[in-house]
Amino acid sequence: MSKRTARFILDPAFTVGPVNPRIFGSFVEHLGRCVYTGIHEPDHPSADEAGLRTDVLELVRELGVTAVRYPGGNFVSGYKWEDSVGPVENRPRRLDLAWHSTETNRFGLSEFIAFLKKLGPEAEPMMALNLGTRGVAEALELQEYANHPTGTALSDLRAAHGDKEPFGIRLWCLGNEMDGPWQTGHKTAQEYGRLAAETARAMRQADPEVELVACGSSSQAMPTFAEWEATVLQEAYDLVGHISLHAYYEPTDGDVDSFLASAVDMESFIENVVATADHIGAKLKSKKRINLSFDEWNVWYFSRWEEHAKTLDQSDWPEAPRLLEDNYSVTDAVVFGSLLIALLRHADRVTVACLAQLVNVIAPIMTEPGGPAWRQTTFFPFAQASKHGRGEVLDVRVDSPTYETKKYGETDLLHATAVRAADGTVTVFAVNRSRTDALPLEVNLSRLELTTVTEHSALADADPDARNTLDEPERVVPHPVEGAALTDGTLSAVLEPLSWNVIRLA
Repeated sequence: MSKRTARFILDPAFTVGPVNPRIFGSFVEHLGRCVYTGIHEPDHPSADEAGLRTDVLELVRELGVTAVRYPGGNFVSGYKWEDSVGPVENRPRRLDLAWHSTETNRFGLSEFIAFLKKLGPEAEPMMALNLGTRGVAEALELQEYANHPTGTALSDLRAAHGDKEPFGIRLWCLGNEMDGPWQTGHKTAQEYGRLAAETARAMRQADPEVELVACGSSSQAMPTFAEWEATVLQEAYDLVGHISLHAYYEPTDGDVDSFLASAVDMESFIENVVATADHIGAKLKSKKRINLSFDEWNVWYFSRWEEHAKTLDQSDWPEAPRLLEDNYSVTDAVVFGSLLIALLRHADRVTVACLAQLVNVIAPIMTEPGGPAWRQTTFFPFAQASKHGRGEVLDVRVDSPTYETKKYGETDLLHATAVRAADGTVTVFAVNRSRTDALPLEVNLSRLELTTVTEHSALADADPDARNTLDEPERVVPHPVEGAALTDGTLSAVLEPLSWNVIRLA
């Protein structure tokens, strides 16, 4: 493996685009323990008057999430929003076909909005609509209940339920993964495109300012990929602002080197969807540009879930079972950081992104019922990116040593981006994909008025499998790195093997 230095140039004249804060979104689905004993646990010692775990609230604020997608996911395609409002004691218990569980509806729409208000001003709802078992009428009813000020049956019902002020939901998903045969109410692209367009048209009659996300492909590997997007956008192009992308990554057959290069697939997915959307825009002679909502992304050990699912008792419908509770290693966190870099590198078109999910379910935050909450390894890259990744993304073209991967061929060892804040400070986010060698880095900053390195932190460990657990909740944390220097307009630093790095310059 080459020892040569990785390099790139930063120039304020060459930018990708501004970071939309919604790129630091997350996802709360009624799945496993994300809601119950995750966010909401009335009997927990830390619970507030609404039953929200205040220890979890503090961690979510520290994480820095913005838009939060709700209530699914696969769950939404069987969801009756009416079940989740009104007096809790009157709410029905329902079977959730998506995750073979019993949904109590103890936590519903009003509770979700109240949860967001406690997170802070940047937290906003991203409401998913059921276009699996329901349609236009139910979408309009939910929109009226949630957003109309007063004086109609449904807005007055919301007020009678204790929420006088409207929820002001701006951002709506027109269904979830409707291309997937696993989805309740799965549709062809033509069927879904028509339904999405009709729903969008009606919702825009009620509120012309509503922001809508059409379902794109559930992954780039779907057999209908690209054709699906083209068909859906042919129907709905002028009615929606975004099309969605979903992607999850895990190592297959022990191929860690390809796993570390997962962002190669993510970036190609983004670029292929952009190309498809722009092709349809050109065909329709539209001046409008469709943006991307990458509203599900993460490292997910999906193959483990598939094996576990085979063992489930199909006669049992448990409440809030332990599902998808992946425990993330340092290696996972480095891949996760690289996925964040991929999103930032496409900030001109990716204007919404949701880390799936927020608590317990493939999540950066874990809890124990009645016990503590703690940060997974993946918590740190997200929190650092949300805190320091605000501003303008600078164009980064790396000259990097490479390594060979089975899935993606020759791949750069360095994956990086840089964000310039309004005050002129710059933050470099960088991953070294080498599992064995440190990577020297040189960045030409001569066109930027920067004089000092204020911080270089890394998430790395001698044990790539190190992870945070209930017994060792702080086993892995970012650590300061010595030696980064800014001399004559050039940043010099060394990236540890298998590391996520944040280098801040002023």
